[in-house]
Amino acid sequence: MSIAVIDYGMGNLRSVSKALEHVAASVAKSLPVVVTADPAAVAAAERVVFPGQGAMPDCMRELESRGLLAAVRTAAREKPFLGICVGEQMLFEHSEEGGVAGLGVLPGAVRRFADQDLTDAAGERLKVPHMGWNNVRQKDHPLWSGIADDARFYFVHSYYVAPAAAALTMATTDYGLPFTSAVGRDNIFAVQFHPEKSARDGLQLLKNFVAWQP
Repeated sequence: MSIAVIDYGMGNLRSVSKALEHVAASVAKSLPVVVTADPAAVAAAERVVFPGQGAMPDCMRELESRGLLAAVRTAAREKPFLGICVGEQMLFEHSEEGGVAGLGVLPGAVRRFADQDLTDAAGERLKVPHMGWNNVRQKDHPLWSGIADDARFYFVHSYYVAPAAAALTMATTDYGLPFTSAVGRDNIFAVQFHPEKSARDGLQLLKNFVAWQP
């Protein structure tokens, strides 16, 4: 049994795996972290982390070319599953980025920030991509345990998820407009920000995931 970090050539794999190894040692010493592109290893893992970085059309193409589509969908149905950044976006049905279909695990779409309309409270233009630290307002979920509401996490993205069901939203963030920055359902939790780059609170979220029994 292991924690599988899915390798399809598009994620921040080293940072994610090292952060998971750090927290797993204090939660489940017998649970190794394995970075893998092998669908059989994903199927055998106790829990799965699905990172992502780059453009969603490229990510979907790489998933398909490596034979990982079915393995990701099955893992998202059957075991504790954490999506990160584009790994959150790909769980949805469709993205405005390239007009590409997602995995369809969760209902909803991926939208682009309308940068010409984004301003802060002082009326200053906000840049796209949204890059840097921002506050995350939580909704009740075990993965927020030990993390203060409105804690700051690190973001790098131009697109955000728009769930079809409000119950999927587990956190919101403001960047010119309020957007969903974390989603959850049953055994799935996914975030737009990068916990592996978010200091103590990011490590706490990863630690909560390793210990989570949905």
